[in-house]
Amino acid sequence: MMIKILSVMGTRPEIIKMAPVIRQLKKYSDIKSIVLTTSQHREMSNQMFDEFDIIPDIDLDIMIPNQTLSYLTSRIAAEMENVLNDVKPDVVLVQGDTTSAAICGLVSYYHRIPVGHIEAGLRTYDPGFPFPEEINRQLISRLATFNFVPTQRALKNLLSESIDKRTIYFTGNTVVDALQHLMTTKQDIWASGKKSVNDKRLILVTAHRRENFGQPMENICLAIKNIINQFDDVEVIFPVHPNPNVREIVYKHLDSNKKIRLIEPLIYTELIRIMAKAEIILTDSGGIQEEAPTMKKPVLILRGETERPEVVEAGGAILVGTDKNRIVEEACSLLTDARKYRSMTNIKNPFGDGRASNRIVDILRLHFELPLENKTPSLEEFYSPSY
Repeated sequence: MMIKILSVMGTRPEIIKMAPVIRQLKKYSDIKSIVLTTSQHREMSNQMFDEFDIIPDIDLDIMIPNQTLSYLTSRIAAEMENVLNDVKPDVVLVQGDTTSAAICGLVSYYHRIPVGHIEAGLRTYDPGFPFPEEINRQLISRLATFNFVPTQRALKNLLSESIDKRTIYFTGNTVVDALQHLMTTKQDIWASGKKSVNDKRLILVTAHRRENFGQPMENICLAIKNIINQFDDVEVIFPVHPNPNVREIVYKHLDSNKKIRLIEPLIYTELIRIMAKAEIILTDSGGIQEEAPTMKKPVLILRGETERPEVVEAGGAILVGTDKNRIVEEACSLLTDARKYRSMTNIKNPFGDGRASNRIVDILRLHFELPLENKTPSLEEFYSPSY
């Protein structure tokens, strides 16, 4: 028996977290793995495909300058309809909470094709934060045949929403798999030590969320300038997202400061290298919140809400929002209080053990009654009556 599994992605975080699953699928001769990119973020997606040695089989090529959510929704839906009629997959895998994931999942549901949602169950329960991701992820949970949850909290979220428990599988987060793969294959990531080339303490900043466009982004930039002015031995690296809503504000406020390096978005391994050097990280990225515990880096989360509260509860991150004074206060505290700094770096990663992709593929193989050579051991609290 041969089954077709169509893996859908359109943004950089999706590719990072899908890559370990695709690598695992390719190990089996009775699975035809088909990779589809919507190219929701064209340039950044291409970087990630090269990084993880993935060649998409299908490219919807939908990206245009200043694309709107309505445009993305209509184009993805129409193109995905054609793909499903042509490919006829047995399962469609989507990851996370993007427009690509939500619409491809919805169209697959219309075709009565089982949907597997990787990283299911994350919630803030605030439809405006993150926007539109919170509604996207709730939509996918309702239509998915397989909800692959990364944490016990995510599992409990779905149960509290009366999601059918037979669809819920506790696997861990595939981002840990991706990081461990890089740590094994590219050990030079760790070779250069923590400080920058100028022997200064490094702050890594990333910010791109829609809810931070406008005044929140202004506040973040003003906070960065304030922090830099208080320390002679600190510099900032800020890979700037290509969205003009980000770039215009960031370059307006920070471009002339010699202690702040504004650079183009990085390939994944280069970003990890900078994370390895960084003293602290300021970010509104969900993925970095998950990666930082493995990297032993304190994180200040530039958002009013996080759907990854596990890292805050574990002590590895602080939710500072976009209030300028709060960002400055917490960053300066970490840069001056050694005890507080150590407490935030000495935590266990709450997001998994690096075997999530193995579990996901095992679950799919069991569903289609394909043989398992060596079933991946479950997590201690693994949950699903059908596994």
